[in-house]
This record gives sequence, structure tokens and C-alpha cells, in this order.
Amino acid sequence: MIPDPCPPQQDVRPIDMALQAAQPGDPPGYGHRLATSPQGPPTLPRWCVWLEPAQAATANRWEQRWLSAVDAALTTWQQVLPIIRVQEPERAQILIERRRPPLRQLANGWRASNGRSLLEVLAVRRDGSWSLEPRVTVLVSPELRASVLRSTALHELGHAFGLWGHSDDPGDVMAVHQGHLPVLRLTARDRETLRWLQAQPTRFGQRPSDALLPEVR
Repeated sequence: MIPDPCPPQQDVRPIDMALQAAQPGDPPGYGHRLATSPQGPPTLPRWCVWLEPAQAATANRWEQRWLSAVDAALTTWQQVLPIIRVQEPERAQILIERRRPPLRQLANGWRASNGRSLLEVLAVRRDGSWSLEPRVTVLVSPELRASVLRSTALHELGHAFGLWGHSDDPGDVMAVHQGHLPVLRLTARDRETLRWLQAQPTRFGQRPSDALLPEVR
């Protein structure tokens, strides 16, 4: 029997772990701008992704526009990453939701955003085995024109897949401020940075250490 690539959660335990500045070095692309964690970058060799469905059996016009844009963004990332789409959220490490992100408080006031990625670090038991996993809730506002919807989903999914930082080149998908046109394709720098990230050592996807979570047996 072929193993289930995205088995459901049997138990979940949150771990208090914050991202920290990247280690000194001279990585390719914009790798020097990416945050990491004490256990290594929050990446996995394979991602299970849940996309919020339409509220009814048939999507209305606005839901279909949102679903099409996010689907296109996922298809773009599938060119460079092993991604499996699942029907149940308990099978996923990435949850994509159709809602406007809450306002963010900055020094000079409150700021709205088109999308946001919220990272949690968890110990998760699947098929009887524990592993350290990132869980990312990706919020993509439905109140955007189609091309901006797609570029927002593409950018926020980049964070979810481990690119926790921003490029200083406005032409990159992961630019903090893109140019006057939405970026809809991964650039060479995006791909180069992702390849470097995937080659970094990490404890994510492996059993948590007893020191990190001693109650797991």
C-alpha cells in the first residue's frame, strides 16, 4: 500500500519559537535577508496545502475569481516545489483563507495589507509519529483586482514555503515593494534563493528533540 503523503493530524502541540535574523554569510540571491529559527529554516521536503473552498456547491463570481488567482499562484510554485493539495485542513501545513488581513499597527499608525502569512511552530503526530512542522495560515483579501490577487497570493505563499524575508529588487516575487506592475512569475533570483534555502540544514520535518518537547513520547 502506498503511504498517505498527507496524513491527518492525530495530535498537535504548539511550540514557542520565534524567527530570528539570518546567520552571517554570503548566500545567493536575497538569502541574507531571510529569517530562520533556532531549529533551522521552517521548510519541509513536501508541502500539503489546503485552499478554502467556495461557501456553496457552485462558487459565485467573486469566489471564482479568488480561487482562480490563488490556483494560478499555487501552480507557479508547483514548478519548483513538491506541493500536494488536500481537501481537509487537518492534512495541511499551509492553509489559504479568503479574507482580508487585520490592520497592522506601525509606528506612524495602522496599515492595511492585501495579504499576510501567519507562522506557527508545532509538534504534530501523524500516522503515530511526531515531527516538527511549520503551520502557516495565508490570508489573501478577496477585494483586489485579479492580477493583484494573484501576485499577492504568489508573494504570501513564498513566505509560507520558507522565504521569511524580502528581496530588495522590485522585480522579484518576494520584493517588499513591487514595481508598478504586479509580479506574476518567479524570477531567477527567486528560484536561486529558494534552491539555497532548501539546501540548508533544518530540524523541521523530523522528530522534535526531547529537550525541545520532553512530554512527547
